[in-house]
Amino acid sequence: MEGEELDGEEYSLQEEGEEGEEEEEGKKALSEEEEVPAPCPLTEEALKEGLSLLSKTGNGLAHAYVKFEAKYKDLTDISLLESFIHLRYVDLSENKLQDLSPLRSLTYLLWLKVDRNLLTSACMQELPYLQIISFAHNRIKDMEGITHPRLANLNLKGNKIQTALGLSHGQLFSLQILELRENRLESTAGLSLPKLKNLYLAQNAIRSLEGLEGLGQLTTLHLRDNQLETLDGFCSSMKCLQYLNLRSNGISSLQEVAKLQVLPMLQALVLLDNPCSDEPDYRLEVLVLLPHLQRLDKELVEQDERAEANEIRQRRREEKETVGFLQGDATE
Repeated sequence: MEGEELDGEEYSLQEEGEEGEEEEEGKKALSEEEEVPAPCPLTEEALKEGLSLLSKTGNGLAHAYVKFEAKYKDLTDISLLESFIHLRYVDLSENKLQDLSPLRSLTYLLWLKVDRNLLTSACMQELPYLQIISFAHNRIKDMEGITHPRLANLNLKGNKIQTALGLSHGQLFSLQILELRENRLESTAGLSLPKLKNLYLAQNAIRSLEGLEGLGQLTTLHLRDNQLETLDGFCSSMKCLQYLNLRSNGISSLQEVAKLQVLPMLQALVLLDNPCSDEPDYRLEVLVLLPHLQRLDKELVEQDERAEANEIRQRRREEKETVGFLQGDATE
């Protein structure tokens, strides 16, 4: 009956049931984490099936297949690829790979996709021509061992990365696009890459912006769905930043938005689903603070909005000057 306390026997049964459920969930999480897939090596048949794109070899004296694809095959071993040194494009997505070491001999590799495998590390032998890698939706926990000198586009979306401090800045001087959505980052520390143009950090747990001063060529920064409450960390050296997405964070004050005045080229800003976007005249107040914006929350800034914001800014400036003048008179 409602309001009655459970007697000892009923309580212990319920408790045992809850404990059993928790234990079962724990085992499930553990089994997913420590999954040991059944051995499934790449076969000659699958190899022949996956090869395509006959092209001249690097020295121009022969022809070889330069593309290989083997998806959804539960592969755990790709040793057979070691001797196919002329491969340039390889897609091994949707398998059960834990080791990419057989790819170390593929020194002509330009493009590699290994999404949705069981990789716990992105560490690989340095490949001199590799330009694009996608490690999306693996179990990678850090960014160490990525040293490919021509790498321009790196996708690590949907992994378990908690810090970027292991990133090899000295070797990644060509990196322009870095995708880190859906990880476990709490800070931007370690992401200072001089050539980086597009940085995607949505759906992490970022609370602080650190080390942004080295991002002098960054044009696009996505920080949607994080835990930012302040906007300290932006600086005038970010002279190319044009697009900034801060949607669904915890920014409650427009005084924080004023800190974006240090960004000389900022043209598009998204602040939807932050507490500050509920403030009265929010849109107008942001335009007062950031007069160069062309687009706010994905809507173009209208001419009449800009004119009204300019008027308010001018009036406030004059009021401030008047107050300063009067205070000066009072002290004489």
